[in-house]
Amino acid sequence: MTQLSAGTIEDYRRDGAVALRGVIGADWLAALAEGIERNLRDPGPYGKRYTESGQPGLFFGDYCNWRRIPQYREFMTRGPAAALAAQLMGSRKVNLFHEHVLVKEPGTLEPTPWHQDLPYYSIDGTMMCSMWIPIDPVPAATCPQYLAGSHRWGKLYAPKRFKDQAYHPGTDPNFSPLPDIEAEIAEGRHRVLRWDLAPGDCIAFDGRSLHGAPPNPLSRRRRAFSARWTGDDVTFLLRPGFMSPPPPENHPPVGAPMDCEAFPVVYRAP
Repeated sequence: MTQLSAGTIEDYRRDGAVALRGVIGADWLAALAEGIERNLRDPGPYGKRYTESGQPGLFFGDYCNWRRIPQYREFMTRGPAAALAAQLMGSRKVNLFHEHVLVKEPGTLEPTPWHQDLPYYSIDGTMMCSMWIPIDPVPAATCPQYLAGSHRWGKLYAPKRFKDQAYHPGTDPNFSPLPDIEAEIAEGRHRVLRWDLAPGDCIAFDGRSLHGAPPNPLSRRRRAFSARWTGDDVTFLLRPGFMSPPPPENHPPVGAPMDCEAFPVVYRAP
C-alpha cells in the first residue's frame, strides 16, 4: 500500500483536491482500459451520450457497472484506491459507493459544467472521496479543474444536467444556485487547481469540491475512470427529487451507515 505523505494529506484536506503521482500500476490501468472499451461497446442502463448527433467527438458517461464488468469489480474491491482514500479522509473503513466512467474522444466540444458531486448523491456526511484516474496522458489544458477550498464553503449547490447544463427540476430547495464561476475566476476570486497528468497519476477530491472540465479539442483521447468512496461518518440519505445514481433497491435505511451489500466495505485500516 502506498503511504501518502503528511503534506499530501494536508493539501487534500485544505484544498479539497490533490494530484497523486504514480499510485495506479500499469496492470490496473490496462485492466481499466479493457473495461472502458467494453463499457463503450455495451453501455449500462445509465449510459449517456452527451454529444449531439452530427457534432464532432464524443462525450460519453456511464456509472454503476462494477458488478457486470469484471475489470471494474476487481479494481474497486482489490485495487489500491480504497486504501489511498482511507488515508486522505482519515477513515477507519472505506465503502465502495460506485464507479463513474467519463470519456471525451478527440475533438469533443462539450465542457463538463461546474458542479459538486455530493448534491447528486444519496449520502450525508463529510467523508466522500473520488479518484479521477486518467487512462491517457492529460495536459492541464483538458484536465478537470477544482476551486481550492470550495469544499469548506459550507454550501451545497443545486445539481445541473451535463447534457444542457440546466438545473435538475425538483431538487432540494435548500441547495444554492451556482454562481457564475467563470466570471469569478476571471476576477481573480478563486485559486484554480489543475495538473498535467500521466497514466498512473490520479486526482483525489472531496465530494463537496466545486469542479468542472473543459472540452477536449486535442487529437488524443481522454478516458477516465472515477472511483467513488465513502468513509466513517457517511450515512444513507434519500434526497427530494433528483439523485444520481438512483438509490438501489437494497439500500440501507435512511440515517444508517453505508455498510451493506449495495455499498460493501472494501477496506479497513490496520
